Amino acid sequence: MSYVARVQLGMVGGGNDAFIGGVHRIASRIDDRFELVAGALSSTPEKSQASGEALGLPRVYDDFQQMAAAEAELDKGIEAVSIVTPNHMHFAVAKEFLARGIHVICDKPLTSTMEQAAEMAKAVESSKALFVLTHNYTAYPMIRQAKAMIEAGELGELRTVQAEYPQDWLTESLENEGLKQAEWRTDPMRSGAGGSIGDIGTHAHNLACFVTGLSVEKLAADLQCFGAGRKLDDNAHMMLRFAGGARGMLWCSQVAPGNENGLKLRVYGSKGGLEWSQEDPNYLWFTSQGKPRQLVTRSGAGASEAANALSRVPAGHPEGYLEGFANLYSEAADAIRAVQAGASREQAMGLLPGIEQGMAGMAFINACVESSAKDSAWVSL
Repeated sequence: MSYVARVQLGMVGGGNDAFIGGVHRIASRIDDRFELVAGALSSTPEKSQASGEALGLPRVYDDFQQMAAAEAELDKGIEAVSIVTPNHMHFAVAKEFLARGIHVICDKPLTSTMEQAAEMAKAVESSKALFVLTHNYTAYPMIRQAKAMIEAGELGELRTVQAEYPQDWLTESLENEGLKQAEWRTDPMRSGAGGSIGDIGTHAHNLACFVTGLSVEKLAADLQCFGAGRKLDDNAHMMLRFAGGARGMLWCSQVAPGNENGLKLRVYGSKGGLEWSQEDPNYLWFTSQGKPRQLVTRSGAGASEAANALSRVPAGHPEGYLEGFANLYSEAADAIRAVQAGASREQAMGLLPGIEQGMAGMAFINACVESSAKDSAWVSL
């Protein structure tokens, strides 16, 4: 196998005390497809320099504007940038790099407002660079298995889609105790209009649409702020109407004691059903109507080519969150090299989530907020 040069990567955000920055760095290196060489890692020059020194980066910048301008002028500057900031910074950062033809790998949701999202879409359209949104759960092998089975018609006509993502970490008001991750996620100025619906509800919504190939046409939402003094939802229930007639429900919560990262998806059609849980990601349960329930395992008997392409180790050796995230990064590296070799953006992106999925996520958040404000009235996306 011929050597493929590592994609030169930069990072904005993701300093020493940021959880998701570490996840992105690990994921980018698992398959040895990226080399992190530059960063503007924090909101102040001092913190950015300290984080860059701790990571051993050869080039550390005081802010993202300085970084974008400088890297674009280098003969061997970064080819892509990971944006791992709070939501309200996504647009300004992405715009700087997209304008210079530097590929963007951005955390979700797309932005903090629909207006910024529309501007982001224009910036992506005007750029020659790729825009990848890190809906990482779409790159789990058994999720690709489920998608392939549905596309092959094994479930028949889809009827019911059930998605949920419960957590418990905001059951207590950690935002009042100095926890940075809780502070910005409960702040409308930094998080946007959605609390739990933006942070984890968008993952459940995206996964349901990705696996089924359906889009949500209408929803009715009931959002709650159970935490004392909270301005953003920490629990939400939604009824969904999909294009084509399927119906669904979505529940997301960050105040459900006993739940850690309980993302689950269940899809039922006229011929069968599928069930998958993120906390047990190597297993996919399939039931053909009138037959015993079957277990399909990652890399095991019955696993599809689509699933096996994203597996690294033999069946029975667990793979999970970091490997799924790494799959997304490796596909992003393939896409970057493909466009550099002359492929169109559409050809290169393949199954990668991008600006369209980002806009769909923002429409989902806005519809949830609008519906809940109207006493759970049905709202079109």
